[in-house]
Amino acid sequence: MKINLPKIIQGGMGIGVSNWHLANVVSRMGQLGVVSGTALDQVLARRLQDGDLRGDIRRALQAFPIPRLAQSILDAFYIPGGKPAHVPYKPIGFHTLKCNSFLDELCVVANYVEVFLAREGHSNPVGINYLEKIQIPHLPSIYGAMLAGASVVIMGAGIPVNVPKVLDLFCKHEAATYPVRVIDATPDTDCVRVFDPSKLYTDGLPAELVRPAFLPIISSDSLATMLLRRAEGSVEGFVIEGFTAGGHNAPPRGQMKLDELGQPIYGVRDIVNLEAMRKIGLPFWLGGGYGSPEKLKEALDLGAAGIQVGTAFALCEDSSFAPELRTKVREKLLAGKATVFTDPVVSPTGFPFKVASVEGTISDPEVVRQRTKVCDGGYLLEPYRKEDGTIGYRCAAEPDAAYLAKGGTPESMVGRKCVCNGLLSACGLPQVRANGYIEPGIVTLGDDALNVKRFCKEGSTSFTAEDVIRTILGA
Repeated sequence: MKINLPKIIQGGMGIGVSNWHLANVVSRMGQLGVVSGTALDQVLARRLQDGDLRGDIRRALQAFPIPRLAQSILDAFYIPGGKPAHVPYKPIGFHTLKCNSFLDELCVVANYVEVFLAREGHSNPVGINYLEKIQIPHLPSIYGAMLAGASVVIMGAGIPVNVPKVLDLFCKHEAATYPVRVIDATPDTDCVRVFDPSKLYTDGLPAELVRPAFLPIISSDSLATMLLRRAEGSVEGFVIEGFTAGGHNAPPRGQMKLDELGQPIYGVRDIVNLEAMRKIGLPFWLGGGYGSPEKLKEALDLGAAGIQVGTAFALCEDSSFAPELRTKVREKLLAGKATVFTDPVVSPTGFPFKVASVEGTISDPEVVRQRTKVCDGGYLLEPYRKEDGTIGYRCAAEPDAAYLAKGGTPESMVGRKCVCNGLLSACGLPQVRANGYIEPGIVTLGDDALNVKRFCKEGSTSFTAEDVIRTILGA
């Protein structure tokens, strides 16, 4: 597929932060709006339980091409007027290698809804962003996004060599497989996830779908070369994310060393060779600290098609950051009182993760002391082979006793925190416990967050997605 070459790709951030509304605004302005595909099944279920007060989700569900599936999701989660604030959200269950038809269907519908709403009212391209680390829901999620007409699939936090073939198969509604990393797997361990879209239909298959362009997120030119060599299917370009970007960062190459603050030390080996990227001949976008007119010009001069910008869009009024939290973070940044720390251990993925210091969130030691460990999101569960040959699932942020009983090691638990619950809280969908405890948020921003003042109009402490785009384009 030929890809349009926007100068700005809006990053796919957090869980629900880069929601359909933000992507819609960005795409309407001629840049690439991107929705976060992470945990969209959970996001949809919680939005419906909150009553879908504006009716956007129900409007998208009416357009879903398999009405019985849309109705089953409504029946399972929709609460007219919304649930009482003190009542916990209904759990949806965990994704496992064993097929769960309802969760698969929820993923298909949720990804369709998000992309449908992002595309509504205009004809410009819209993208969706996934994390390779969250492998098990990939297949039904990607299919749902394609069903809604996603133009671009972006994926980072891993080496997604299998995605191009999946896109090719799903265009024809054919079954696809996806290998899942299982700790201690043996040659006879079943580590493959299977999804067959044709089983969703009872009255014949619809017309072929348009294949989205695939843009993997990379942190080295050697990874780009390897992806092109190993992928069965086409790769249309790359997003090159530096270690100053928000969210998960690639670990430093070589042995992990920490600075005096406890952050990973990155060096020249962690800087992508752009001359090598230019020789590959595919378009690439630079991300991590490029959200300014000067850095856009620099990127273009270096041969990039443009830039990826996340942090500025996360903090704008059009994102789905919980409003009070977003305002608090922005005001702290503008006052020079906020810091961004590259935490080498906070994420159960094992990847460094950028965390902004904000009182009342997971960055607050007192909040961590008060929180009871629980793992009820399950997106970062690590599949492992048990002694009897079956597959188990564990997370270094779950209760200590449970993790250790599953073969986890004490050193793997040090510093880990529940990123799933934290990110859901940050986008305004916090789980409420039976005792009234509300899960705290976690705020992830890039190092460039310290420069958000450039987007604020004089006398204002807020800005919109339009302000971000016009500022970067020098308009």
